[in-house]
Amino acid sequence: MANLKDLKNRISSVKSTRKITKAMQMVAAAKLRRAQEAAEAARPYAARMGAVVDSLAASVAGSESAPRLLAGTGSDNVHLLVVMTAERGLCGGFNSSIVKLARIHAQDLLAAGKTVKILTVGKKGREQLRRDLADHMVAHVDLSEVKRIGYENARGIAQDVLARFDAGEYDVATLFFNRFESVISQIPTAQQVIPAKPSDNAAEATDGGAVYDYEPSEEQILADLLPRSVATQIFTALLENSASEQGARMSAMDNATRNAGDMIDRLSIEYNRSRQAAITTELIEIISGAEAL
Repeated sequence: MANLKDLKNRISSVKSTRKITKAMQMVAAAKLRRAQEAAEAARPYAARMGAVVDSLAASVAGSESAPRLLAGTGSDNVHLLVVMTAERGLCGGFNSSIVKLARIHAQDLLAAGKTVKILTVGKKGREQLRRDLADHMVAHVDLSEVKRIGYENARGIAQDVLARFDAGEYDVATLFFNRFESVISQIPTAQQVIPAKPSDNAAEATDGGAVYDYEPSEEQILADLLPRSVATQIFTALLENSASEQGARMSAMDNATRNAGDMIDRLSIEYNRSRQAAITTELIEIISGAEAL
């Protein structure tokens, strides 16, 4: 049985930890509201951008003049995995779920004889993937100094990804991130961004199936729109990740606070029992000594 001093010190330590986890929970809750609003506000624009790209892509499908970002390189031998995670931990399984999905995808590609290259966004993803896929990592984007995710951050990542595609470094690019659903639910998502992958209903992407004439041509519009679409998808993924991270951290810190409270209760019971046992032992010794006299 631990002595009273050790138990008292441990109770004090757990109480300090509970204060920290409670404070982190409150901070995450405050950040979550802003991050969730930003992610939800970006969804309609991203969806509409995707619908426009789908409509244009359907009209130039199979054309020799189709932009390379849409038609691809004609091969899928080299894959670039853009793995987006957080810069910090203490957010439950948020980072691990993204890394797990990316690792499974990479292993499947390698087993099929493909070449895999990994670009990480966020320190935690790089740390986990470096253990078994270090040879495939080609670049890292550090956002640790960024206080609030903006379009400029996404555009910088997009420019790097597009420059590597133009240089012929890969054939297919896929984003890995967590899509925000709720505080307790974040969905690991893999989304192909290069070449652009039209949805199944691309031919009916326009409202009511209306027919549009484009000026300039569809090919020229797509040549300008597709790079913007890549940046938009990356920006949306960053916003979804930010909201998911804060939701996961809020949930994890709430669980940690509850667990700390339960531990304090158990230690307090053990402390009181030990204290009562010590008092009882002292009384027995005093009584035994008095009877001996």
